[in-house]
Amino acid sequence: MTIDEWEAAVTDLWERCDSLTTEEGVAAMRGLSDACPAGDGRAAFELAGMYDSQDLEAEAAAEYERALSLGLDDARHAQLAVQYGSTLRNLGRLEEAIAVLRAAPAHESTGTAPRIVLALALHSAGRKDEALRVALEAQIDALPQYQRSMRAYAAELTSAGGRPGADAPDA
Repeated sequence: MTIDEWEAAVTDLWERCDSLTTEEGVAAMRGLSDACPAGDGRAAFELAGMYDSQDLEAEAAAEYERALSLGLDDARHAQLAVQYGSTLRNLGRLEEAIAVLRAAPAHESTGTAPRIVLALALHSAGRKDEALRVALEAQIDALPQYQRSMRAYAAELTSAGGRPGADAPDA
């Protein structure tokens, strides 16, 4: 199987994943993982994703770690940070989740997802103001106006005080 055929088979499996049982989905992805060239981080990444989608977080975490050690392209590395950070959060490994998500590489394939999942991890860690700040900041660039004011409001959440500037429209 060429790597292009392997990629197509993985895409096909993800497209029909909802119609499979947990055991069928995991077995199918494990088979594809075994068919991928040895030492390719994509196999571990996709297997981790399948475990994750089936609520098998401990197994997913181990495969995410293996994928990281083997290396990934930029898009998958960014996606891994979101998925692994979320998995660590679900496992209660909050400080690790926060660290992974803070270090997440920016990539168009993930948009603001790393910061949104970081906000969830911070919230789970009891750092509510910081969580809200991160969530707000993740959305500021999408606003057609009020960006300056929203940045000030977000900063106020974790600063020692002071009221942010005026509410006048800004660009």
